[in-house]
Amino acid sequence: MPKKWANEQFAFAELMMGANHIRVRCYDGVTRMGRIKGKIKKRVWIREGDILIVTPWAFQDDKCDIIYRYLPPQADWLRKNRYL
Repeated sequence: MPKKWANEQFAFAELMMGANHIRVRCYDGVTRMGRIKGKIKKRVWIREGDILIVTPWAFQDDKCDIIYRYLPPQADWLRKNRYL
């Protein structure tokens, strides 16, 4: 779950831009350019339509870091329990 005190929020992957960048629509309604952090770059494959946890940048509100991708069963559980 996103940590509110760390400014994390849910996001939806909309468009793959290439070079580890993805256009995401965040839970607050803002469309941002997401950057896949190096920690998950080689381990997790992110596709369009995935549910993510992102952290918006403090100095540029139109960019964010992607820190976690939910698997399809996890995303179904979030929808069923009304977190999304």
